[in-house]
Parts: sequence; C-alpha cells; structure tokens
Amino acid sequence: MKWIRTDWGRVPVLSWCDPLDEAAARQAANLARHPAVWKHVALMPDCHVGFGMPIGGVIACPEEVIPNAVGVDIGCGMRAVRTNVSVERLNPSLIRAVLNDLRRRVPVGEGHAHRQRQMWEGFDAIDRPPGGVDREAWDLAQRNLGTLGGGNHFLELQGGDDGRVWLMVHSGSRNLGLKIANHYHRLARDLCRRRRLDLPDQDLACLPIESDEGRAYLQDMQFALQYAKENRRRLAERFREALAHHVPDTEFEPDIDVHHNYAVEEPHFGRRVWVHRKGATAARAGELGIIPGSMGTPSYIVRGLGHPDSFMSSSHGAGRRMGRLEACRRLSKEEADAAMQGIIFDGWRRLGGGRHRDLAGRYDLEEAPQAYKPIDEVMAAQSDLVEPVVRLRPLGVVKG
Repeated sequence: MKWIRTDWGRVPVLSWCDPLDEAAARQAANLARHPAVWKHVALMPDCHVGFGMPIGGVIACPEEVIPNAVGVDIGCGMRAVRTNVSVERLNPSLIRAVLNDLRRRVPVGEGHAHRQRQMWEGFDAIDRPPGGVDREAWDLAQRNLGTLGGGNHFLELQGGDDGRVWLMVHSGSRNLGLKIANHYHRLARDLCRRRRLDLPDQDLACLPIESDEGRAYLQDMQFALQYAKENRRRLAERFREALAHHVPDTEFEPDIDVHHNYAVEEPHFGRRVWVHRKGATAARAGELGIIPGSMGTPSYIVRGLGHPDSFMSSSHGAGRRMGRLEACRRLSKEEADAAMQGIIFDGWRRLGGGRHRDLAGRYDLEEAPQAYKPIDEVMAAQSDLVEPVVRLRPLGVVKG
C-alpha cells in the first residue's frame, strides 16, 4: 500500500495504516505539531493508540529524545530460531510435553521471577543502577532476567512453510524498562516546563540530547536494550533445551533478534537523527526481521526493503484492534476457542474482582486472536516495506 499523507501540523503524517482510528490520529497529530519532530511522522499498518505516541509509530528528532516515543517496555522485541526438525515430526502430545517442560524452566507471568539473582556480566559493567531503579527494583531486575513476563509476551512453537519447526520469543526489559521510562518522562516533563517549551501534549515531553538528563536517558535506555536482548537469549536457550530434551537430535540455526521499542541515531535524508521506533521494527534493505501475528494466526520472518519514507521501518506485529478490556467485554470464550482450534495452549482463565469488578466471572480474552488486526492484511499493507521470507503458523503457545 502506498502511504497516505495528511497535513496535521508542522510536519506531515505518512500513514500505511488505513483506516487510522480516531485516538491514534489525535496522537499522530500531536507528534506532527511537536517542535522536536523532523521531516514527517511515519505510521506503520499495525498502528493503534498508545501512551503519548501511537504504537506502530516512527519519528526522527535531530536534537531531542522523547521517552514516551520509545515506550515503557524499552527493548521489547522478538527472537526466532530455526531448527532442523520437520513439522511432520511433531504431534499434539509432543507439543504439549515440550510446552509443559518449558514452563518448568521459565517463570511465566507478571509477578513471577527467579528466586535467586541471576548472574550476568551486564550487571557488573555499570557503576550504578539506572535512573528510577531503587534497591528493590534493582533486586527484581536481577531476578527477572530470563523470565517471560505477562500481557502479550509469549513463547511459541511454530511450523514454517519451509517445512521446519521454529521457536519464537516475545519479551522485553520487564519491570526495569518501565522504571527507567517513567523516571525520565518525569524529568523530561519538568525540564520542558523550565524551558517553557510549547508542547502539544505533556505526555510527549522531551530531553535535549546534549543535556545531562538526555545523555543519562540514552545511557540507561541502552542498558535496558542490552538487558532485554539478554532476557530473550536466555528464554530462547531454555526453549532449545526443552525441545532438545524431547527431540534429542535437534539442531539449531543462529538466532534472529530484533528490538521494537527504542531510539537510535541513524542517517536519514542526508542528516543524522535520533529515530524513535515505538512498536516498529527496523527494515533496512536486506535486514532480516520478525513480525508476529496473534497467538492464533501466522507470524513472518521478513527481509527489509529499506523504504526511506518509513525511516527504513516496518510494523512490529499485527497490532490491536480492540483494547484489552474491550476484548474481554465483547468476545466470548466460544469464539475465542474457535479461533485457537488446532493450537496447543492453556485455555482462558476467569477474571476475578479487583479494579474491574464488572468483568468478574468473565474470561480474560485480551489476547484472543480477534483482539488483533488480521496479520495478512497488515503484511499486504506494507509490501513496500518488507518481503516475506518464511510464513510461520502457531503449533503451541505459552502466554505471559
């Protein structure tokens, strides 16, 4: 799909997402009016409303960094591993055994961490915990390394149209990235007030790259990126162990690993700028990437085409078309089960009381396939950004 241009501010918005929902459009318009945003705003086909900036958005800033244009799960991303195992070798009982084994090896879900601190050279390489990370959060970060987390994070056993079994991991920097993001957003908001900077939305507060606060954010963001990548590496290692335990002659090819919440300095349109990809993946020419669907729909290994107008980026997944609570209210267990037919998973848990008492007794369907945009429509919309290499269908899923 050719992008659609809209002039909502001082820079245009180029959108591969059609239609764009009203809430995400308002956030895109705020970005277009932002004094730090340069050239244009690029919206990927999975774009939907986020916090401050829409998820599936890409911007470039020459002299500023916007913490909420990176997001709270700094370094969230994907890892995929191709095996030598043919898809025909796996049956439902074997898939179930591998997933059960994997759950014993990996703490899954919010609030589930290792009992002991995990050793990692990255912890020893810094002389202080990142900004916003107190002693309790630092201890948790060391116990969270190698854990899945909750929400839309997953471990998935997949069958490729290349005939091979693939392993896929979706996770990020856990609570560590959240603490860093919130800390620097508060600093940015206070600094923007002192600078008397006219912002279209205080949730888009920014830090000058050359300020002490800006340099500290970039340093701590980089640490969170390294942590997130190491987290996925450990998850993939446990996944390999689980599969190899049940299929002893399994061999593994080198991992593919990509971030989709980060800022990085890159050259674009003749200038070095800080590209912010929030729920977007780099797609430079020839670069391999990973674009997951929902837990009930295919995922893709892709090769980037280096489209300049997307700042050489693509979508990071299918993208939500229902909010989490909306999905729980609108969907039924029966239709969610139907969408998962033939895929091994743990089923849907019932919701308790707590903050959303009106949902008590209903099923938690926030990750049901119907809550996401159709992945093949998303892929068709970005045929000028990436080309598919392997199509992967889900065989078994462990959700956070």
